[in-house]
Amino acid sequence: MTILVTGGAGYIGSHCVQQLLAAGQKVCVIDNLSRGHRAAVPSQASFFQLDLSETDELIDVMKSQRIEKVIHFAALAYVGESVENPLPYYANNTAGTLSLLQAMRQSRVSQIVFSSTCATYGIPETIPVTEESAQSPINPYGWSKLFIEQILTDCAHSYPNFGFIGLRYFNVAGCAINGSLGEDHSPETHLIPNCLNTALGKQSHVTILGNDYPTADGTCIRDYIHVEDICQAHLLALNALTPQANRFYNVGLSSGFSVLDVVQTTEQVTGRAIPIEYQARRPGDPPVLSASHEKITRELGWSPRHTSLTEIIESAWNWFQKHPDGYQSKGPAASSSESGENT
Repeated sequence: MTILVTGGAGYIGSHCVQQLLAAGQKVCVIDNLSRGHRAAVPSQASFFQLDLSETDELIDVMKSQRIEKVIHFAALAYVGESVENPLPYYANNTAGTLSLLQAMRQSRVSQIVFSSTCATYGIPETIPVTEESAQSPINPYGWSKLFIEQILTDCAHSYPNFGFIGLRYFNVAGCAINGSLGEDHSPETHLIPNCLNTALGKQSHVTILGNDYPTADGTCIRDYIHVEDICQAHLLALNALTPQANRFYNVGLSSGFSVLDVVQTTEQVTGRAIPIEYQARRPGDPPVLSASHEKITRELGWSPRHTSLTEIIESAWNWFQKHPDGYQSKGPAASSSESGENT
């Protein structure tokens, strides 16, 4: 079976490709490399530089590579950017997925695992968030993903052989445990990489948006899930796909860490001070956001393995120290046989 991974040169996608290869799957990656890194794609995977909008080319790849299932990561994913410039988010994320689904239908590929997001929930009324929690996004990024969820649901209702599983995950963090793959965004908006870049002297401080939340230390609490645990959820979902599957799962730790927890743990891991600067709250940020993973644990047998914030940050620090300039610091990605965790 050959699996098509869209966005497979990105942060989460590349880690998932490595786990798929380690599990013995044949993998084909498509990525337009606008934000991904060719060096992050293991050499055993076939690679095509394509945009989701190129429907005919997608069809050619699906047919020539004999694709049987799809894992769909490719998306723009900066919340702030989506507010400032929403049209690319609807064009790339929502319309791009329509193009992908049209190519799948023309190629008789009928099963897909979709990378969704907790941003579809907006500001939850209750914590932890369950799959039944109200979905009311507060930014175009969240809406672009929620529209896709509705499209997939409609397809499952209308096309007899079509099946999907959507994974709504929370704050993905960390790097490959063996140090072979990492996190390299430009611009970097994630908290842990910004803490590590500060530890490396690449930036002067970490900005914290708000210290007056109703939490123990006044900063936001978020659910940080290790990237390898996220990938394991995708592999389990892939194996659980069936015709007319129509399921969504939250993927998170079901607990959270505050912004100051992350800063202080980074200081402990690196042995270096992380200067901070407080600014005003970002509008719409909930004080606490964490997931219930009871459903995916019950139905797919998934549970997180890397639950320690220290372990998550150590895995990232290992990669950041060796690659201070991201993927420009290294050669091709490690082979799947070097993967630290294959299950």
